[in-house]
Amino acid sequence: MAEPLDRAAGKDIAVQVLDHAVVIRPTGEIDLETASLLRLALGDALTHASPAKPVVVDCSRLTFCDSSALNTLLAARRTAQATDTVIRLAAPNHQLQRLLEMTGTLPLFPLDQDASAAGHLSQGCTDGPTQ
Repeated sequence: MAEPLDRAAGKDIAVQVLDHAVVIRPTGEIDLETASLLRLALGDALTHASPAKPVVVDCSRLTFCDSSALNTLLAARRTAQATDTVIRLAAPNHQLQRLLEMTGTLPLFPLDQDASAAGHLSQGCTDGPTQ
């Protein structure tokens, strides 16, 4: 396994390129003012991702996401679909899950309930939620 490559796409968002996944670890709030940082991190991650190497957004350190964060995730998902790449959400908090449910976008993102899954995804990951 190659050493992870850490990239700082923004002040509070780290991008880590692993052999089996590209992990993004945003912290704090993602809202209108900070959604551009998430967009940069996702863009960086997608340049290293592939169908066998999904993008995993580790949400365990997020405290809030608004509609601008959701729109950023949806735009990145559309870009990822062009190359059959999956964007997964790991350890989304209740507020983010509720936002996804209320907007009908929950089925669009495979979920991993545990953030440790972000570093341990197998190459044969499915598009469905893990329990």
